[in-house]
Amino acid sequence: MLQVRAKQLGPGQIAGLTRQIIAAVSLPVIVNDRFDVAIATGAAGCHLGPADLPLDVARRLAPAGFILGGSAGNPEEARIATRGGADYLGVGPIHSTANKSDAGGAIGIEGFTAVRLATALPCVAIGGVGASDIPALVEAGAAGIAVIGAALNADDVEEAVRRLNYLPP
Repeated sequence: MLQVRAKQLGPGQIAGLTRQIIAAVSLPVIVNDRFDVAIATGAAGCHLGPADLPLDVARRLAPAGFILGGSAGNPEEARIATRGGADYLGVGPIHSTANKSDAGGAIGIEGFTAVRLATALPCVAIGGVGASDIPALVEAGAAGIAVIGAALNADDVEEAVRRLNYLPP
């Protein structure tokens, strides 16, 4: 899955970018924070944080099959997002991250595990995750990882993505 996250752009610009990405990739594309843009562009879904449109409202408005992601940094947030109708949770930040200044304090693998145990939803580890974290996160039950820096800050993005595409033994 690929998430369009472009906080510095206005809605029209995010919509244009999202349409370009949808046309270019054969992956489900979701839009971060902007439910309106996700619906207008025909994206596969939207990831909503605590300051965005409430998940239960988005679930009522979303078409059938629309993917809704929620954010959780602790078990209570996981329970709230689960009740709100999320299909998966972005859980973290695992480590501190420069890519999201309002992400909160790092929760580590232990915090990730506590959140995962509070919900039956698939949990995706996010926030400062690197290739070396993946085996422990998979062991802790991560359904996947979400990265920005581990891929885009690498000298060789393609090689970095290969390393991040971990398959357990």
